[in-house]
Amino acid sequence: MKTIILPILATVALSFAATAQPAKTMNTNITETATFGGGCFWCVEAVYLRLPGVISVTSGYAGGRTENPTYEKVCGGDTGHAEVTQIVFDPAKLSYAQLLEVFWQAHDPTTLNQQGADHGTQYRSIILFHDEPQKVAAEKSKREAQKDFTRPIVTEIVPFKKFYPAEKYHQGYYDANSNQSYCRYVIAPKLEKLEHKKVIQPTPQTPKP
Repeated sequence: MKTIILPILATVALSFAATAQPAKTMNTNITETATFGGGCFWCVEAVYLRLPGVISVTSGYAGGRTENPTYEKVCGGDTGHAEVTQIVFDPAKLSYAQLLEVFWQAHDPTTLNQQGADHGTQYRSIILFHDEPQKVAAEKSKREAQKDFTRPIVTEIVPFKKFYPAEKYHQGYYDANSNQSYCRYVIAPKLEKLEHKKVIQPTPQTPKP
């Protein structure tokens, strides 16, 4: 009888030990980064802040040759930098491809070095990819987006090198200055249009600090 009972007890003990071990949890802290330029960074920032799945959006400068550029120098057009936004997002909730879909709708990618009344190379349409999958996704998305425009898309797709955050007063500019004339007449209508199309939410979706 003992020779039968002992193996049974051993099997039960092993099964209990296996179920008693703590379950492995998935890492939910994985984030990715995207860097886009589509004209004035106040506009682009306001758009991406209103996307669920976006964790943070920072306005800044990239794509140029001058180190530690200032807003005044970038506006002068001699730094080579574009006004861009760096977007940290949760890929479990929002994909890079979806960010690109919003990008094409949030500005006019067919105007060279210009968005509306804003002129200059700092306002150029640009995607700075952080790795090879982003490059492939950006090029594919650009080809698909071209079907929606009669004029050729002039967006640059270039490797990301370095990002310089803009001055503090530029961060969250629209939501802090919504009564300012540029915000009321340029940014607000763009947000309303995207909201009406169900592209973005009415208010910022980023987590509170």
